[in-house]
Amino acid sequence: MTDVIYAAIRILAGFGAFLLGFKLLGDNLERIAGNGLKTLFDRSSGKTPAGVGLGAVTTAVVQSSSVTVVMVIGFVNSGVMSLGQATSVVLGANIGSCVTAQIAALQSFDAAAVFMALVLAGVFVEKFSSRDRVKSCGLALAGFGLVFLGLDVLSLTLRTYMQAEGAAWLTELSNPFLLLLAGALLTALVQSPGAAVALVIAIASQGAAIGGGGNAPLYLLLGTNIGSCLAPLISAAGASADARRAAVVHLLFNVLGSLIFTVLLLCIPGFEDGTFGRWFSRPGTRLAMFYTFFNCACTLLFLPFAKGLQKLAALLVPDKKKADGGDGSFMDKRLLTAPTLAINQIAKEIFRMADMAMESLKTAFDGFIARDLSAAEKVLSQNDAIARLSERISDYLVRVSANGISLEDEKLVCALHNDVGDIVRISEIADNLTKYTRREVNDNLVFSAAVGEKISAMHELLHVQYALVKRIALDGEYALMEESDRTEDRIDDMRRELIADHIARMSRGECRPENNTVFINLVSNLERIGDHLSYIAHSTDAL
Repeated sequence: MTDVIYAAIRILAGFGAFLLGFKLLGDNLERIAGNGLKTLFDRSSGKTPAGVGLGAVTTAVVQSSSVTVVMVIGFVNSGVMSLGQATSVVLGANIGSCVTAQIAALQSFDAAAVFMALVLAGVFVEKFSSRDRVKSCGLALAGFGLVFLGLDVLSLTLRTYMQAEGAAWLTELSNPFLLLLAGALLTALVQSPGAAVALVIAIASQGAAIGGGGNAPLYLLLGTNIGSCLAPLISAAGASADARRAAVVHLLFNVLGSLIFTVLLLCIPGFEDGTFGRWFSRPGTRLAMFYTFFNCACTLLFLPFAKGLQKLAALLVPDKKKADGGDGSFMDKRLLTAPTLAINQIAKEIFRMADMAMESLKTAFDGFIARDLSAAEKVLSQNDAIARLSERISDYLVRVSANGISLEDEKLVCALHNDVGDIVRISEIADNLTKYTRREVNDNLVFSAAVGEKISAMHELLHVQYALVKRIALDGEYALMEESDRTEDRIDDMRRELIADHIARMSRGECRPENNTVFINLVSNLERIGDHLSYIAHSTDAL
């Protein structure tokens, strides 16, 4: 009994080291390739082959097809990605997951000691380097070595365990459908299809005749693909219809692919022995190669039927009469698994709030020109929505920071926090303008048509500057920074000119003294908006 407990502890420890290694590897690869992934997602098109490649690359980086699909669901829910684009990415995600199987199969070779040294080397690099990217490389290296450390402990323990009678159940469980179920349950339990596949390969590498040999271990691998659908399905709960359909497409793809291959294996009992068993001598390598073949074949098989999968998903997840899911927000908790991508999306959300603030400004300014007191109520409603959104954005940024992001990404998060503050200031200035309107109407202040035209030109110039700032921050058109600065300088000049003209009119007796406070505060507030827009442009020019 003591030996069994000791073996169980060693198995759990080895498996834990393996999972920790993959987390270190995936997290730090994502940090290293974060900007590259951001660019890939930004440039993703409706072309299915490009989407398949994107899904494969992303999964290879984050080391989990489930994580990739969850991110895709987040993008669809945010309206950034269409269901068609998501389908192609989902089809490619399983190809990227084959990297995990191949890494696990490497343990079959007598090179484990080399990989153990990577842990020390990686920790050494992370400890003594001052550069954030180099630190991430070190941790990724340590994670890669830790994967093999865990596999080594797991394999040594399993080798001993396989010699005991306690391993008899592995050979007795030969029913294909029970093996499919076992693979699905194992994946659902460990919440990582890669870890489940690696465990099956590790067991097979120690000579265990799973299910009595033959095709039996292949059924177990097919089951892991089915089990990988659980996390995306849970993640899609409460999301928009298209986001739920993306999860259903993933489910259909994996379940149908696994069932097709199950039928194939049932019809050809000697498939494993006659193919991969003949081509590769090591059991672990055979399973890794079959897993790769299976996922690549399924992707190629379903590529021509991508639209059919979407239509079937639409039938299974019909549109509700009332619009469901999503408030136009780019914030989605599913994207927190990839902080760099989340930061890219939150920048878009911040500019959605900026759009609202500039609209509030326009409402307030138009109300001032038209002497319309009812504009104050509209501005108040718009500003309440901006305030609520700013709180949600700030909370989301805190959650992004809590994910152990890189120093570079932390700087971007700080810049985005500042941008939120600047946008809130713009909405507060819009509220100030409604107060000037009330004073204008109550005190019967009158401004000449020429003055109205000049301050209207100043207001229009602010919207020109905002359009430039938006292109700089979201589209990376940094060459426009100089033009944005010139526009802001022009706004400053207009404030000085307007105030100088106003003082001149006052001295000539052409303007009532009561106009003074409202006019000077109005143009000064408009000039302050130009300053806030300039701050945003310069703080987000690294996004």
